Amino acid sequence: MTSLISNLTGRKLAAVVGDLLDTLPWWSTRRDAKGGGPVRAADLVRTVEALLSRRGEASGVVLARLVLDGYRACDPEQKTAFLMALAEFFGIDEAALAAAAAAYVEDRSPEAARRLRDASRPRNLEVLRRLNLAPGGARALVRMREDLMDRLRDQPRLAALDDDFARLFSTWFNRGFLTLGHIDWNTPAAILEKIIRYEAVHVIEGWDDLRNRLAPTDRRCFAFFHPSLPDEPLIFVEVALTTAIPDAIAPLLDLTRAPIEPERASVAVFYSISNTQRGLAGVSFGNFLIKQVVEDLRHELPHLSTFVTLSPAPGFAKWLARERADEASRFLSAADRAALTALDAPDWHHDPAKVEAVRGPLIAAAARYFLVARREKGGLVDPVARFHLGNGARLERLNFLGDRSPQGLAQSHGLMVNYLYDLDEIERHHEEFFEHDRVAASSAVAKLAEG
Repeated sequence: MTSLISNLTGRKLAAVVGDLLDTLPWWSTRRDAKGGGPVRAADLVRTVEALLSRRGEASGVVLARLVLDGYRACDPEQKTAFLMALAEFFGIDEAALAAAAAAYVEDRSPEAARRLRDASRPRNLEVLRRLNLAPGGARALVRMREDLMDRLRDQPRLAALDDDFARLFSTWFNRGFLTLGHIDWNTPAAILEKIIRYEAVHVIEGWDDLRNRLAPTDRRCFAFFHPSLPDEPLIFVEVALTTAIPDAIAPLLDLTRAPIEPERASVAVFYSISNTQRGLAGVSFGNFLIKQVVEDLRHELPHLSTFVTLSPAPGFAKWLARERADEASRFLSAADRAALTALDAPDWHHDPAKVEAVRGPLIAAAARYFLVARREKGGLVDPVARFHLGNGARLERLNFLGDRSPQGLAQSHGLMVNYLYDLDEIERHHEEFFEHDRVAASSAVAKLAEG
């Protein structure tokens, strides 16, 4: 920290900032103990108050760094206490807001409106903004929000603070600040290791598997990066170039497959999309990423005519289990439920008789799951469907046993889905989905749901 002060401020201002830090007893104790000793939430709260009271940029940077370093040194209990203190003591000043509201009723001038607007902003927004001034501040705040999210269920009073994080992150990480990067086998190893670690759809089984997804001429991978996190892909998509729309994931991931020349491909398949930063939950990246990648691929390979996903259906198995248990189900007949008992056998997908018994009822149920079923609070049950259909894609095809991996069987009984991005229809499908809760689907899928 001493070197930071000197680097930031020069000798005279370094002395001023040093004097400021000496007024913080917890900092002096840790400094005398060469960085050791416990850090308590109350100490950090007092430092945050000092941060808010200072106008100098240099001292603000030092204090912000001190808070973030101190927070990292806290034990889990003290981290919880600090987050609770932020939520309770740095929210909206209700007395000031009431006074500003009353003043605005009496005087509806622009100045009164500005004071009312300022009073309605929680102090947390300014706290987070100032903490972001520290070197590595954005990364530290993303991690802090991950800690907060881990505590939301047990500490619902943190919800308002989580909203403050989400509001600021939506501004800091908006599309205008993101850059699209092409990930290939020559990308620095530090980033490739993160691709392996963050892959959330189809686990990457080591470096050979990763090379098979990046090096061949018929494979592409793209990621969004942010200047504050230059070595962290925020979201990435893996793409296969093929001659037909695939109905199963195994052939795409097969290490022994023979790559095709890109000029032969007519289809670009988005087979895995992974968000990497849990602390940025609620910040929309995926819709921009897919549209940007489509534009880049069309520029590189103008002969590509079809852009489609091969997607999981992570909510399907749980939904189907509930409907099978409900004798009054709107989506399954008694005959359907009887046929679907074959799913209870551990290795049903290896038994040809059980496979054929299950195929028809399962695919028909899946069509109703996507087109008719809704959550209690509204909206499609399946999160991946909400994402792609909300982006303007069309539900093109349901693929029985498209993913026979343990994860695929557990979450969807092997079901996979093709969502088609028809570039001429994306905007219309997007509007119909959000304005009328209407799912764009191929005639084949729509027909399956009618029974």
